[in-house]
Amino acid sequence: MTNTSIADVQARLQWSLFALRIGVFIVMLMWTLDKFVNPGHSARIFEHFYGISGSTDTVAYALGALQLLLVLAFAAGIQKRITYGLIFVMHGLSTLSSYNQYIDGFNNLLFFTAWPMWAACFALYLLRDQDVKFTK
Repeated sequence: MTNTSIADVQARLQWSLFALRIGVFIVMLMWTLDKFVNPGHSARIFEHFYGISGSTDTVAYALGALQLLLVLAFAAGIQKRITYGLIFVMHGLSTLSSYNQYIDGFNNLLFFTAWPMWAACFALYLLRDQDVKFTK
């Protein structure tokens, strides 16, 4: 490879990682905003998928605020080892907690979209040092 082609590959990698980061950010942001817009939905999700009952609007707002800080830091590329790692773990728990939906896959096809997103989170974590496009 020549220096030009190495630079081209590096530029493509940076843009690809940026696209993955923004794509994951958009999904995580919507899940975060849902805690503020419809806190009752969060309570139902906690109960159905995680077995945690009795969640209140205040709990949803508090978790939403913490998640918003994390998601914004992730989008900005701040403390990548921590933020990318937490996003990977958080999305992984969400993906794995939906195991019943995978058993009846054809009636729950949208749940399978969690797997490529989790793979994107994994790739971002592994390549976090190369993800430098528009990061802090």
